[in-house]
Amino acid sequence: LLPLTSLPLFSSGEGESPFEILFRHVVAQPAGELLGIPYFNLQYFQLLSVGLIFVLLAGVAQAVRTGSGNFLTRTMAGTIAWLRDDVVYPNLGKSVGKRFLPYFCSLFFFIALMNLIGLVPGGVTATGSVFVTGSLAALTLLFMIVGGMLVQGPLAFWKSLLPPGAPGWMAPALFFLEFLGLLVKPFALMMRLMANMTGGHLALLTFLGLLFHFGSESATVGWALSPAIVGLSVFMMLLEGFIALLQAYVFVLLTAIFVGMCLHPQH
Repeated sequence: LLPLTSLPLFSSGEGESPFEILFRHVVAQPAGELLGIPYFNLQYFQLLSVGLIFVLLAGVAQAVRTGSGNFLTRTMAGTIAWLRDDVVYPNLGKSVGKRFLPYFCSLFFFIALMNLIGLVPGGVTATGSVFVTGSLAALTLLFMIVGGMLVQGPLAFWKSLLPPGAPGWMAPALFFLEFLGLLVKPFALMMRLMANMTGGHLALLTFLGLLFHFGSESATVGWALSPAIVGLSVFMMLLEGFIALLQAYVFVLLTAIFVGMCLHPQH
């Protein structure tokens, strides 16, 4: 087996193990500074995801108006219609849902593309960083609180956190618990997406690390284990592709549910 550190993608300092080299893939790496502000390699792949959204959706509007289009535009149009009819409208209502639909579509494709790009050799999963998922969850919290106050009114929104008919002496404790629950919802979104994206990559990189670890000890053992390890790695890649799309859907669905609960507490 060729030494892993001889490959340009995995070149490293002296004394690093194959596991350390591979696991660097799931950690944000500094890429430089712009006007004195540091930026990381994650930003490249976030910008790439935004660019791909424009490319993928370029012909969708015309395809919807004319009823024509290629396979890609029809698939994108169908995905948007599915998000509208099965995710946004059922949770936010049709009138409010129309205003929020562009955001939810952008959110779904943005997360899905960031997740999928991390599966491409040399790519990095931006959603594996808690700072990226935290920013997306912060937007969810913003829509929950600001949207709830705009629709219900500021006083009615905060009053709706208290269960109807609760004794007055319990109001402070109940309000604190409900407010804490309001914050926990986006926090759970942040951790779920980050943990799922990081966990899958760690499992995949562990399999690859084992291959190079055993291969460095004995070439015979490495070649003997390679079919099983490569097979597991291919299976994990296929599973990660499904999880990448699933987690984008789960994040968007829960965001729609949480925002809908704040806009329409009676439901």
